[in-house]
Amino acid sequence: MPNDKEIRPFRLDTPDEAITDLRRRIAATRWPTRELVDDRSQGVQLATVQELARYWSTDHDWRAFEARLNALPQYTTLIDGVEIHFIHVRSPHEDALPLIMTHGWPGSVAELLGVVGPLTDPTAHGGRAEDAFHLVLPSLPGYGFSGEPTELGWENGRIAGAWAELMARLGYSRYVAQGGDVGAAVTDAMGRMAPEGLLGIHVNLLAGAIGLKDRLPANSDQERAAHDALNMFTTDGFGYFLEQSTRPQTIGYSLLDSPVGLAAWMLDHDTDSYYKMSRALVDKQPTGGLTRDSIVDNITLYWLTGTGASSARWYWEFGRFRAAMGGQAPPPVKVPVGFTVFPGEIWASPRSWVETVYPGLAYFNEVDRGGHFAAWEEPELFAAEMRAAFGPLRTS
Repeated sequence: MPNDKEIRPFRLDTPDEAITDLRRRIAATRWPTRELVDDRSQGVQLATVQELARYWSTDHDWRAFEARLNALPQYTTLIDGVEIHFIHVRSPHEDALPLIMTHGWPGSVAELLGVVGPLTDPTAHGGRAEDAFHLVLPSLPGYGFSGEPTELGWENGRIAGAWAELMARLGYSRYVAQGGDVGAAVTDAMGRMAPEGLLGIHVNLLAGAIGLKDRLPANSDQERAAHDALNMFTTDGFGYFLEQSTRPQTIGYSLLDSPVGLAAWMLDHDTDSYYKMSRALVDKQPTGGLTRDSIVDNITLYWLTGTGASSARWYWEFGRFRAAMGGQAPPPVKVPVGFTVFPGEIWASPRSWVETVYPGLAYFNEVDRGGHFAAWEEPELFAAEMRAAFGPLRTS
């Protein structure tokens, strides 16, 4: 396949038959019996998934999400043999700072839509014109509307290189990068690669903590609490991570065949996010942008694009890359790093932990709300953090 540099407009147009088939499959679900506990310790609760399925098959309006997505400028371009989908919204303020933001799993560009307005048009959202960003939101390879890799090797470094190529292709000679979850790992790789034009990075998950946990400080109450949260994740909340990093193809058969199975798998990510999503689905009590509609929009995107298996393969690549490193320290980050701690994160990293991973930490802040899907849950607060973290880099 040629590696042409053409940038092609993209528009989503879902066939009616795909939505009809989705609803038919939901109606044909074979349900397990109810869990034998009153919490999520046995997995996603039956009442939550049944209410999701009811709403999904009868009330959810995919066309409304489709229209919202199509209202934004979307494109695809071929990079390193993979067709990359991205949203590209230029600010009305021409001096805006270009920002590439990377989503994670089980997210997509859908989780980032709430920050588009606050970041690109800050004067309409309590900010100043000099706070504006030109925004690039790519779909990870194998996720959403991007193509899936047909060869091995698409770990963080290769994606980081693709993102650098994308920004160069868009004509941005100076830019910053941000990511959470998988996006944090990709953004971290960008910071270590330091491609020409990258001024700095911001992440809101300390992805390197898993491999370094025995070397991270555990002296203060905050540090010990972070260790407890990290240990809990790697013992009791690690199921999806372990399966996807060792056998993504195996779980992929279920994720491609059963929409309800896909939905349950995607909900079972972390405790804080699960209960927020469950409240939005069952009790109609959203947490910021984490609404019933946006949750089901994101799951439907995975279903209609058939990316349950291909998205999981990133974890396999990540696991193999870590094993190949054999405990060897990665190259240092060569650009300024910003970090925001959102209290509902899987492990809320103390400053001492962040400085262990990023000795040259340039910006650090702990906010009072938000969790793992920070941009999704708290778009205005998240946008304020981007303004604060990247503000000093605008004139560098």
